[in-house]
Amino acid sequence: MTQQLMRPTAFKRIAFFILTDAAATMATLYWAYLLRFSFVIPDSFLTPFWHIYITIALLKVFAITQFNGYSFVWRFFGIFEAKKLVLAHFVAYGSFFGIFLLFESFFSPFPRSIILIDMSLSLLLLGALRISKRIMIEQANTSYSPALILGMNSKSANIIKSAMNNEVPYYPVAIVLLPHEDQTMRNRYMHNIKVYGYDELEHLVITHAIKAAIITAQLPQNELQTLYETLTQLNILEIKNVKLLGDRYERLEDLSIEDLLARHPKDLDSTAIGAFIKNKTILITGAGGSIGSEIAKQCHRFGAKKLILLDHSEFNLYSIGEALDDAVLTLQSVINLEALHHLFTTHSIEIVIHAAAYKHVPICEANINAALMNNIQGTKNIIDTAIAHKVSKVVIISTDKAVRPTNVMGATKRIGELYAQNVDAQATEIVSVRFGNVLGSSGSVIPKFKSQIENGGPVTVTHPDMTRYFMLIPEACQLVLQAAAIAKGGELFILDMGKPVQIIDLAKQMIRLYGKEDDIDIVFSGLRPGEKLYEELLIDENEKKTQYESIFIAKQTPYPIAQLQQEIALLLTCNDPLAQLKAIVPEFEHRP
Repeated sequence: MTQQLMRPTAFKRIAFFILTDAAATMATLYWAYLLRFSFVIPDSFLTPFWHIYITIALLKVFAITQFNGYSFVWRFFGIFEAKKLVLAHFVAYGSFFGIFLLFESFFSPFPRSIILIDMSLSLLLLGALRISKRIMIEQANTSYSPALILGMNSKSANIIKSAMNNEVPYYPVAIVLLPHEDQTMRNRYMHNIKVYGYDELEHLVITHAIKAAIITAQLPQNELQTLYETLTQLNILEIKNVKLLGDRYERLEDLSIEDLLARHPKDLDSTAIGAFIKNKTILITGAGGSIGSEIAKQCHRFGAKKLILLDHSEFNLYSIGEALDDAVLTLQSVINLEALHHLFTTHSIEIVIHAAAYKHVPICEANINAALMNNIQGTKNIIDTAIAHKVSKVVIISTDKAVRPTNVMGATKRIGELYAQNVDAQATEIVSVRFGNVLGSSGSVIPKFKSQIENGGPVTVTHPDMTRYFMLIPEACQLVLQAAAIAKGGELFILDMGKPVQIIDLAKQMIRLYGKEDDIDIVFSGLRPGEKLYEELLIDENEKKTQYESIFIAKQTPYPIAQLQQEIALLLTCNDPLAQLKAIVPEFEHRP
């Protein structure tokens, strides 16, 4: 009970302010009398003192309330709150002077000069009380920094509340409307923080010596990139993003390179994905990898009845099992055909999502036979077993490196696409989904750059003209499931990954985000075995559109399945696998 009474609330804070101002008003009025009468107040002038005090106190509290003077937080008291306090005093004492003229006998005897003296003293005392409390708080919390909130929405309100409760190391001094927001909202207030137009950004930064900014709006990549460049030009290097965790909880995170590069598809169809996944028994291979684990989480989110997670890495399988404790964990390789048949016999699998593959280009170059077995034989095993057990749908995860491949990994994935398109699928719908790099995956360049920057550099870029596509893992995986949902069998889907990004620009941006432009050098290390400068998502320009603007269908490549099966068998046993890869994939141009 005592704890509840002591707990701070908005009502208690306002009541405290009003009582403090009332006491301060009595003190300043009495001091005004003392100054006016040289510290010897005639008794006759003290008679109407209480009439005058009560009238001024009520008018002052009313005026301050009208200027939102009691809704501020001590730590946020600044020039704008001081201006409101001055205006409230002019209104209060101007009103009192008018009342005094109308009811002069009620206040007599009363020297009019006391009005000016008392107003001056009141401004000094009330202002000093407010600013002194802010100074004490800031001295106790030296880590708090003035910050701009960019964007006006519910997240902005939550950040201000968090600042009021000392939950974030910032105190917002202004809210700045972003260009796409309603500019008629400028000059309004949110929790007593004034709203400004975007054209006032530079003035605010200079006036308040701002070094931090909090972005509360979800912006398209190009707008976020423009805003980031504007802020860095204004020497604001501490840029935070409000991230939603779960359905409600929000937290501040540093603006990341993923935020700047991520392409957010506008046509994600949760309804279609839910209808495809809900109440299905789903096998995910490579379930412990960056793609497989996210697909597993998405399938769980969309209501899969049972998840069978397959991976040949014990640690990866353990990690995803910790996240999805009701999944069936299967520690085996897709190369083991007998074990696959046993798995399919044990579980009535309805959907297979095949994400297992060796993806690291240089490692596949150095271990060709292992890449052939895992990426080709493993994919063939999954497809053949699914067909034999009459699985409804098989989804093969492919890569942009399968387009005009220059490395072993890309060529193996292209053969997987060819097999998926041309095999006699019988009652099984088999589709492939091809996409480019995903941000933050185990094979992505971004973790490597982060490590190099944190270790003091240099950052190594293979070539100044190197480009890659990028998409966030969750959104890429949702598009995979969305493509699978509309598949009829035999398609090769291509995900629109947006515009390719130059890796040199990526490195520069990451160095800038860490604030180490003067400390970290970029070194060109040369192309690695099998790498090419530009990744492609399409073999030619004959792709078909689907009902979704982010998903296309590539032109089918017919290949006699009996011939392909024979050539795959030869590939896995021959002495010259590179020549045999070229025979199956004529566009394969190996660059060792």
